[in-house]
Amino acid sequence: MARKTPLDRVRNIGIMAHIDAGKTTTTERILFYSGKTHKLGEVHEGAAEMDWMAQERERGITITSAATQCEWNKNTLNIIDTPGHVDFTVEVERSVRVLDGAIALFCAVGGVEPQSETVWRQAEKYGVPRIAFVNKMDRIGSNFFRVVEMMRDRLKCHPVPLQIPIGAEENFTGIIDLVEMKARMFGTEKKDMGREFTDVEIPEEMRAEADKWHETMLESLAEYDDGFAERYLEEQEFSVAELRKHIRNATVLSHITPVMCGSAFKNKGVQLLLDGVVHYLPSPADIKPVSGVHPETEEADERPASDREPFSALAFKIMSDPHVGKLTYIRVYSGILSNSSYAFNSSKDRTERIGRLLLMHANDREQIEEARAGDIVAVIGLKHTTTGDTLCDADKPIILEALNTPEPVISVAIEPKTKADQEKLASALQRLTEEDPTFKVRQDTETNQTIISGMGELHLEILVDRMKREFAVEASVGRPQVAYRETLAKDVQNETKYVRQTGGKGQYAHVILAIGPNETGGGFEFANSVVGGNIPREYIPAVEKGIIEAMTTGVLAGFPMVDVKVELLDGSSHAVDSSEMAFHIAGSICFKEGARKASPTLLEPIMKVEVTTPDDYLGEVIGNLQSRRARIAEMDPKDGFHIIRAQCPLAEMFGYATALRSLSQGRATYHMEFSHYHEVPKAAAADIIGESAAAKATV
Repeated sequence: MARKTPLDRVRNIGIMAHIDAGKTTTTERILFYSGKTHKLGEVHEGAAEMDWMAQERERGITITSAATQCEWNKNTLNIIDTPGHVDFTVEVERSVRVLDGAIALFCAVGGVEPQSETVWRQAEKYGVPRIAFVNKMDRIGSNFFRVVEMMRDRLKCHPVPLQIPIGAEENFTGIIDLVEMKARMFGTEKKDMGREFTDVEIPEEMRAEADKWHETMLESLAEYDDGFAERYLEEQEFSVAELRKHIRNATVLSHITPVMCGSAFKNKGVQLLLDGVVHYLPSPADIKPVSGVHPETEEADERPASDREPFSALAFKIMSDPHVGKLTYIRVYSGILSNSSYAFNSSKDRTERIGRLLLMHANDREQIEEARAGDIVAVIGLKHTTTGDTLCDADKPIILEALNTPEPVISVAIEPKTKADQEKLASALQRLTEEDPTFKVRQDTETNQTIISGMGELHLEILVDRMKREFAVEASVGRPQVAYRETLAKDVQNETKYVRQTGGKGQYAHVILAIGPNETGGGFEFANSVVGGNIPREYIPAVEKGIIEAMTTGVLAGFPMVDVKVELLDGSSHAVDSSEMAFHIAGSICFKEGARKASPTLLEPIMKVEVTTPDDYLGEVIGNLQSRRARIAEMDPKDGFHIIRAQCPLAEMFGYATALRSLSQGRATYHMEFSHYHEVPKAAAADIIGESAAAKATV
């Protein structure tokens, strides 16, 4: 079967931005004007094509990245509409990983908002060229040129306007194209749905401003192209085709970011945006060959985008479907993949059978016979493939660079409401963890709780809601307990005689223990100093086992004990009544009694916390950390940001993700990992011991 669209006419693009910048609305207009759909679905009405999940339609937000395909001027556009909420940042991460270009949307009122910065950095990481679209030019307070300046200041990029607006707010009536030096005036009739517009000469009152920005565009291009700069300095004229070629080259190399404008909701400027995607964003043939390593030799390898190259693809998304099971989204980088064929999973060293290939349109699908280089499709039938795995030709294996997934920042405990929900819960959690690499599940052996972790409270709320709707699991969600520890503060000596006489053979054991604290992180140490056979050698391990058993429940609040040294000094035995069991019990009792005399203390987990915050919020962030008993270790200034490194008790970090977003308007991020255990202050320790006692009394 021949290729339907030449590779240089394929565009794999994503639409990314801060929440509520208009990503889904813009995608709906693209589908409408390209003829993919025949009516406009609105987000606020819960009727958007790309927001197909019930949770998305109810909340009016995008939760999962949705893929679709459309045609524009004989070009094929594969589009991924991504979420804007920070809790679903992995959806952007894995989409950006497989895209060749992106449309970065900015609200004309809000400008560069917090999540705009996050998605911009994600695109920078993978070297994805972008064009910017300043949306919502019809809104009160819109300011195109302010957004361009914010891009320059906050994103440290080189924005180059290719359009300027005619008017703003309710007077936004047209756009001046600085490449063609023409004006496009929009119709005022709502019923034309933005299809009617008029291309005219630039209005006289805006001619001077248009000339100024046209000159600025030429100067920007001259900075990156010596040949262009030479012609520019000689004041030679450039044709529209030449200008587009130079803009495209600079965009593909990420030297510049072309900036366009419009109002997707009012159906203005979207067709010109589609023209910009075709003119300036790269095709798979324009980008560097995808790189990887040979799975056995680990030598570097690469695959140019071509149907004639060996097959290679990256699985970037897993989706559970109630009708067909597991859908695996893949981006084909080279070669051809056919229906009912086989592919080698080089990441897992397994051969997978390809069941069916599907072209996705949000949650609708169309079966296709084959996928070629540059295509983004879904596969049914892959049993072992997970997010980030490479599929390739078994004779020419390669492992492509996997996805980077951020670590979860918030955890809660979950438990089924009934016994019937117990088994269904385990199945649901497994399916959801397959789909979402930022969703983690673990069993806390100390509290016997199932702990689920995610990127934020909304993330976990959506997942619990999905369990109820898709898997019919009713579950309760609560706050997990902190895993405290206990230790000792001073050395003591304790003696215990365990004597039981019941008429027959009795129980006798006598031990003398030296008990005290070990160094931090030293764990448990046991030493035997008995001489002369006062305690027979075969009973010594039983004493140690009794002590270890006693350490599992401490004497203060029942938490495990750590960093303890015990020395068996002496004791005695009975020829008939002594036994392993007797010495096991004696060791346990002697240790418990001694521990109560050795000034037991409560320890809490201390986390290493690293916060990255813009300079504007540095004082508030530090103040909040100190209120959480954090110790600031160092502060490192970097490009308008400060990196704060601190140590903070885990118990004080619950809800920190939400608090940090509030303090910094969502612009600060943080990372946390376990460091060590440290003594709890006396006031806090008294509360914890009281809570523990109350919980035991309830049980």
